[in-house]
Amino acid sequence: MSVAADPRSEELARLLARVGLADRAAFAALYQRTSAQLLGVVLRIQRDRALAEDVLQEVFVNIWRAAGSFDPVRSQPMTWLASVARNRAIDSLRRRETQPVFESTSRGFGPDGDEVDLLDHVPSDIPGPQDQLGLMAQARAVKRCLGGLSGEQQQCIALAFYQGLSHAEVATHLRQPLGSVKSWVRRGLLSLKTCLQRSAAMEF
Repeated sequence: MSVAADPRSEELARLLARVGLADRAAFAALYQRTSAQLLGVVLRIQRDRALAEDVLQEVFVNIWRAAGSFDPVRSQPMTWLASVARNRAIDSLRRRETQPVFESTSRGFGPDGDEVDLLDHVPSDIPGPQDQLGLMAQARAVKRCLGGLSGEQQQCIALAFYQGLSHAEVATHLRQPLGSVKSWVRRGLLSLKTCLQRSAAMEF
């Protein structure tokens, strides 16, 4: 029995099946019906709109190649499409992080009129020992506070904030009512805030 139940999901499932058979007309129809929503998924991860639009083209190339692997019994069409979009957006960020960055030294003049390399006077943004200890303490506090949440709250927050899913997508993924998901996220975030504030207060 297919997971797709509403008319839009059934239509997208049919289009994906046809795309899996290299149907270009179905591919164009799929693009028209989903590109705006998938661009929104990409933009939640890749904030640069120009780069996000490039990523969206990669997303649809992947969809064209992988549509045959979509199984409507296992997931909703839009959930599967959004997963492809998120993976490509994350890949694009990783590619940018591994690309070398070239910086040219800028020459200027110091107070005494001598020529100096201005980059020698730019403070390093590498965290010092004290900063690293602070970051480690924050990470421990976040992990401890997350552990104090209910299983539902942990799942919802992880999907919403670490994987970039909307509340509606989280509800679909967990097969739970949207209202329950929103409540779990809201209460979970309030509990996290209170716990982290308590942790920060204990450090002073």
